[in-house]
Amino acid sequence: MSGPTETRSVDVAVIGAGIIGLGIAWAAARSGRTVAVIDPAPAQGATYAAAGMLAAVSELHFKEEELLKLTLKSAALYPGFIASLGADAAAVGFRTPGTLVLGVDPADSQALFQLRELQISHGLQVTSFTVREARAHEPLLSPNISAAFRIQQDHQVDPRLLAARLQAALAELAHRNGWAHQPGIRQSALCLLHKMPGDSRSRVTGVALDDGSTVAATEVIVANAGAASSLGGMPDDLALPLRPVHGDILRLRAPGHLQPFLNETVRGLVRGVPVYLVPRSDGTVVLGATQREHGTETASVGGVYQLLRDGQALVPAVAELELIEVTARARPGTPDNAPLLGRVASAAGGQDIPGLIVATGFFRHGVLLTPVAAEICVQLFDNSGDSRWQRFRPDRFSPLISKEHTRA
Repeated sequence: MSGPTETRSVDVAVIGAGIIGLGIAWAAARSGRTVAVIDPAPAQGATYAAAGMLAAVSELHFKEEELLKLTLKSAALYPGFIASLGADAAAVGFRTPGTLVLGVDPADSQALFQLRELQISHGLQVTSFTVREARAHEPLLSPNISAAFRIQQDHQVDPRLLAARLQAALAELAHRNGWAHQPGIRQSALCLLHKMPGDSRSRVTGVALDDGSTVAATEVIVANAGAASSLGGMPDDLALPLRPVHGDILRLRAPGHLQPFLNETVRGLVRGVPVYLVPRSDGTVVLGATQREHGTETASVGGVYQLLRDGQALVPAVAELELIEVTARARPGTPDNAPLLGRVASAAGGQDIPGLIVATGFFRHGVLLTPVAAEICVQLFDNSGDSRWQRFRPDRFSPLISKEHTRA
């Protein structure tokens, strides 16, 4: 642990050790850079609660079509991303059976048919099933569902296992390459440091920590979810309109006579409310997730009841499972539900602030978008990056940014 007056120097300092921050840190380290990851409780926020669905197709929403390009790109990167960690698929819970999408009543079915039309219009493959065909895939499904679709390319990973492997791989690489320090710093970031103190639009040169130590860095990545907007030293007038979207999620265990409980992920609409069941290889099932934009990170009885009720509407045998965990966390949302990802302009129409990249606001897609966020950040270290992703710049909601920055 850093001493109170210590300054360590690295190439890249990442603020936030959720799945996004860890993924960026790993990609930076693999590019030959030294890295520090700053977080008092690594992977204990939204990453800890996440179900880990890699659902670029089934997570497509109306008016979010531009985000689809990013999610599809990241989904395609996942196998190589996992392989780079020296882990096999099972070690991080990467499974590829596909996803069943179900509607319970006629209104649910109509909504899913409309979504299927949108998905098909973008060249995505969504196969219609009869209820009999769906139950042949998943015998425990309710016979009362009214519509079923199958999406082969939507997969899953276990975020807890993946985060643990990312931390271990970073530590192994640091040891192998003889870094002066281990990459993890279990402190809180207080503020960004600037080349010109008092000028928050001058080059970012590092991070001040709450124990009095500092981290000097050529590049600083702000990836600490909703806390990014309150981090000291962020550029003046930069609008990061992040909102906490709270959700409850349950973890259940199937008894031996019900295993395997499900062969693939089941998503559904139950009287207009989305719900999902994600089976793990260890016999557990993730059931989620409620969504509320008020309250605290405390699970409610009503939320737990809703999940169990709606889960049973899709798979009645949910009632026979053991409830082993109830978790509630907040995910950082933005006005357009797309991430804040990239550099920040120093002034209207001006150059980007050197040394600063923001990576937050991933909302439902944090786990899915980890590989592409990591790739984009490494590209930005070396050049201006891929112009396709300019539309996700973190300063797009700020009045000081000119429109030319966000043109695709």
